[in-house]
Amino acid sequence: MNAYALRPSGCSRFIFFFLLFVLSVVGTSSVSAQTIPSDAKATCTVTAAQFASWFQSGSVAVNGVVNPANSVTFSNPPANCPFYQWSKQMFLWLTSPSPALYGGGGGRIMDSPSFYDVSPPDLTTGNRTFIPHQRGVLRNLALRAAQVGPSGLPVIVDTAGRVFEVAKPAPEEKPMVRSVSGRLVPLASISRTIDQKFVLQDTAGKPIIAAQRVTPIAKAQVTKPVQLKKFILPGGIVFIDPSGNIIDAEQGQADDGVLLAQNGSLVYYVTMVNDVYAYFTTMVAHQTTKTTQFPTTQATLNPVVSFASAHGKTFPDPTALAIEVKSSWVEAAGLPNIGSYITMQAVIPTYNTSNPLKWTLTGQKTTTLALVGMHVVGSANGHPEMIWATFEHFGNSPNATYQYINTSGQLKTVTQSTAGSWVFAKSGSTGPFNKMHADYFNAPDIEGHTPTPPPTLPQIQITPSDTLRTMAWGSSFNAAPSPLVSSAAAANTELISIHNSISSKLPAADIRSNYFMVGSTWTIGGVGSTTSFGSPGNTGGNEVGTSQLNNTTMETYQQNPTTNFNANGGNCLLCHRTNTTSVSHDFPALQPLF
Repeated sequence: MNAYALRPSGCSRFIFFFLLFVLSVVGTSSVSAQTIPSDAKATCTVTAAQFASWFQSGSVAVNGVVNPANSVTFSNPPANCPFYQWSKQMFLWLTSPSPALYGGGGGRIMDSPSFYDVSPPDLTTGNRTFIPHQRGVLRNLALRAAQVGPSGLPVIVDTAGRVFEVAKPAPEEKPMVRSVSGRLVPLASISRTIDQKFVLQDTAGKPIIAAQRVTPIAKAQVTKPVQLKKFILPGGIVFIDPSGNIIDAEQGQADDGVLLAQNGSLVYYVTMVNDVYAYFTTMVAHQTTKTTQFPTTQATLNPVVSFASAHGKTFPDPTALAIEVKSSWVEAAGLPNIGSYITMQAVIPTYNTSNPLKWTLTGQKTTTLALVGMHVVGSANGHPEMIWATFEHFGNSPNATYQYINTSGQLKTVTQSTAGSWVFAKSGSTGPFNKMHADYFNAPDIEGHTPTPPPTLPQIQITPSDTLRTMAWGSSFNAAPSPLVSSAAAANTELISIHNSISSKLPAADIRSNYFMVGSTWTIGGVGSTTSFGSPGNTGGNEVGTSQLNNTTMETYQQNPTTNFNANGGNCLLCHRTNTTSVSHDFPALQPLF
């Protein structure tokens, strides 16, 4: 196993390697919790020459500048590994020190003037705007917004792991639930029994015996998730589907669940896009006949380059094509091994935390933030639906049990362990995992989460929850996530293999060596997504790569509750279903640069 955090700083190389030897003997330490198997079969690698060619200088260097992958010439092969290579190169590029070509002046390429932040939606119009990066101007980061589905509505996961969208009822709309007789009956209040069964009452205070819940047919969720209505009633919150069925899901889950790190920091988020994305969006806004897909070829890139040039803009990296980046950050103070994080100065909101059930917004402050997670999304040749990759810091969260294949071809099992020091879980935690402790429903204030209608359970205090990466490498435990691998273990092996291949070449002192790729997903043939490939005994679905993929810092509460395959959950493409420009949920609301 490879320890991530120990680096030779201020001590002799002998002591350094001795400590590594001790770690390999005794296992996971309290210093470095996350480890990656070092004996995985080399099924996805990067050659030394190929890796050196990624660097702007032509040779590997500590914190050296990496070029973006050429998305125009992406080979689009029937194999997973080139997609993983694309993903890894893009991450290293985005997190490279910013050279003069990108505006220079410190920071990283994703912080440079070649990128723009995307504003939160305007409260009145819902519009978003591009915020140019400017040297010397600190950026404002906010708490995350609710995860949204293909219709732009918040998503929610029920207790069976199915994903739904949540729509607001009309102002005077009353909740109606289907009774066992088949009639729709007005619902006035809700509670739960001690064994967590719903107790429903009508407007006369009489109990409603609800019909047995009908499972939405899978075909209905192929196009988009079923939409629920959310009602706040005496006794709690209820979600009702279009047929009048109660959907059993935790209160507040679709309303901006707030994640806290173990050091007490809230988690802050920012969405960025590159210059190609921004000028493409602006070009489309000026078109009479709108271009409906992001550029994926030189022919579709050329009009964007010409449009930008006509307005005085030259792209330093046009062949990267359209890039969208979503990143998550925590306050650096109190983190173990702070030197292992990419950091930045930023402005964040402040709260009065004296009431453990409600934190009230008081202002803002400038502080140092540490990068804990990142989605890297980009268009590429043959893939207008975009390639979706995600990365995390080694210290974030423990993995659930997973399997891989070693160099001898043996199936190896890595059992779940929470021992060690984690950013989002207590050392040795036995759960419950991925349960919300705070929400943003009454923004801008933060409130302790109420998991079920009171008085069954009291409101939870605002505290860090324990997070587990359910799908350790973006694959379920019991099904192959892609037609190009024979099993989940084979899929996991590809991810572990490319990690080991690159980590053996990237200098240990490089700050980027402290992050790993959880997985990457796309569709077969670049079409709009349907469902994840690979349910046991069924090869249906076109979402491939690591098609049960989540980031524990961004989809913490949308993770599948078990390690088993879920056709309607656990994937970026579940909500980003099309291969048109609306695959990016920000695109329809973004206002042009000019």
